Amino acid sequence: MITVIGGANIDIMATASHALVPNDSNPGHVAMSYGGVAHNIARDLHALGHPVRFATIFGGDIFGTLCREQCEAAGLDLSLSQQRDGTRGGLYLCVNDHSGELVVAVADTEAVTHITPEWLAERIDEINNSDAVVADTNIATAALLYLLDNCIAPLMVDTVSTAKAPRIIDALKASRDRRLHTLKLNRHEALAVTGADDIDDAVRALHAQGVQRVYVTLGSHGTLCSDGQAMHSLPALPVTDIVNTNGAGDAFLAGVVHATLTGDAFIDTARTGLRAARAALLSPHSVIQKSLI
Repeated sequence: MITVIGGANIDIMATASHALVPNDSNPGHVAMSYGGVAHNIARDLHALGHPVRFATIFGGDIFGTLCREQCEAAGLDLSLSQQRDGTRGGLYLCVNDHSGELVVAVADTEAVTHITPEWLAERIDEINNSDAVVADTNIATAALLYLLDNCIAPLMVDTVSTAKAPRIIDALKASRDRRLHTLKLNRHEALAVTGADDIDDAVRALHAQGVQRVYVTLGSHGTLCSDGQAMHSLPALPVTDIVNTNGAGDAFLAGVVHATLTGDAFIDTARTGLRAARAALLSPHSVIQKSLI
């Protein structure tokens, strides 16, 4: 059993047909799907064959209801989740260029601000009855700190964005144990939270903060990963006809979690992450299809 804690929202994705023209209306395609970093990871892990318990707060509006119903239909265990009246459902709006690359996005994640240490404490016995726990930094620093100090299962965290990545670093600094099993972040997030000038130094700084395993995704350049003993640089897998870049980083972490739980060697966990990321690039949605891995 894997417990995933964090955000779920509706994704509204606009992709331009041609090169984007600023300050103007651009022809293209607009689609709606379901996303959120934790949601995507939960769905990906379920696709990889794991029973997944998803702990989130759904808004009390139509968007929250749609998200909850979709998660139930997808087979996620929502016994730790809550639908909260008077709270906006999560919404994520993004604009991609004609190649599918993200240009800009706005995320409304008000619902997950209600995931507090007290909310988690009411669920900690079930959380600890897990083979692994995955969280995203959409939840507050205080909630991440609670997990660091009270979660006995291996805790793995996705940093989400440069704006939210500092939450896990602040939580580590305040933690009594200062130990985190896995941290996945991209190049911009790694440099931002450490103040380092290059990725190698950033990885070493993260280990010094108490992170045992670090995975830095580098887009088309692959990934850099380190377990504190050795640092590995792996190239991205070749992909033609990218359909969508949203969810690739989430799929990478899902692949890492899957391979870690199946006992793969450290470097092979990163390889599985890269295969899962490629599957996400080939999917029109923010979650993977197992057949593409």
